Amino acid sequence: MERTVFAPGRRSILRGAGALGLAAALPPLGSARAADKTQLAISLRSLTNPYHAKFAQGGKNFAAAAGLPIEVLVTEGNSEKGIQDVSALLNRTGGNMCLCIDPNDSPDAAVIVKACAAASAYVVTIWNKPADLHPWDYNPNYVAHIIPGDGVTYGKLMAETLFESMGGEGGIVTLGGIFSNVPAIERRAGLMQAVEASNGKVKILDFQVADWLLPKALTITQAWITRFGDKIKGIWAANDEMALGAVQALRQEGLAGKIPVTGIDGTPPAIAAVKAGTMVGTVDWDPLWVGGMGLSICYNAKIGKIDDAKEPHLHREFYGTGVPVTRKNINEYLAASAHPKPIDYNDFWGRVKGQIRYS
Repeated sequence: MERTVFAPGRRSILRGAGALGLAAALPPLGSARAADKTQLAISLRSLTNPYHAKFAQGGKNFAAAAGLPIEVLVTEGNSEKGIQDVSALLNRTGGNMCLCIDPNDSPDAAVIVKACAAASAYVVTIWNKPADLHPWDYNPNYVAHIIPGDGVTYGKLMAETLFESMGGEGGIVTLGGIFSNVPAIERRAGLMQAVEASNGKVKILDFQVADWLLPKALTITQAWITRFGDKIKGIWAANDEMALGAVQALRQEGLAGKIPVTGIDGTPPAIAAVKAGTMVGTVDWDPLWVGGMGLSICYNAKIGKIDDAKEPHLHREFYGTGVPVTRKNINEYLAASAHPKPIDYNDFWGRVKGQIRYS
């Protein structure tokens, strides 16, 4: 079982926190002995994915600032492993735990939330959960569900960015995430809205699921190039890893930068691709904020600074703020990114952009 354990005070965490200028005000921890400190945990799919790596780093940054131990649980896309890892940590901590988790699949969230509530642990979910599972049904232990950005809105925006780069018409191929994954479903819905709004000027030549993975997207795109040739005028991908796989396939054929590609997640390689002109757009969710604030909200509910049962639903299930990055604003974005503002971990609701909608 792959785990990475980080304890406060380790040089690697302090370097990361210092480099990012995270000097936020934090709630006092009182006089609890080290052995009584709450265990923090982040659970995610893979540390090889740049988005998830930054998500984990955000959690570590909060843990370092708060003086609490943190453990990173990695599912590698295996739902059973993800659930077992959380269960094992609940048993080991006796429920004295705060978990911020991006469930591998939506159904996993219900199992994990119920296990946390039964153990009196506190949990915040990110991105994935069933539509009928709500934090207020498990007060006080299920603190919040956060979708860092509205997938429909930004999926549509990236599609519109792609269409503009194509001259407003032509055939596109599209790469989707895991079928039952909420972000994948929402982002594709946004794509379809944009296609419909084109009034037939843009047509989808093919849609295939690449499970968020670069190698799978590379293989699929290679086959598309053989199958469709110059009929492909643009490539829309539901995340950056798949977009970068498409770029690699295009590069092999001398087409990188000639056929526009969009992604979503704002990973460093995708930002570099937008700067280089091999991608035309992505969306930065600020995973450092997501990981850090997810744990901050969870921990502050546990120590009583937040009474989640009294908070409005807007603060229990909410969209965060996404930042579109395109050829038009890439230089401005990079200038701002060079001097990031410190994250105020007590500004719990500062980036709330609305309550989550369900179709």
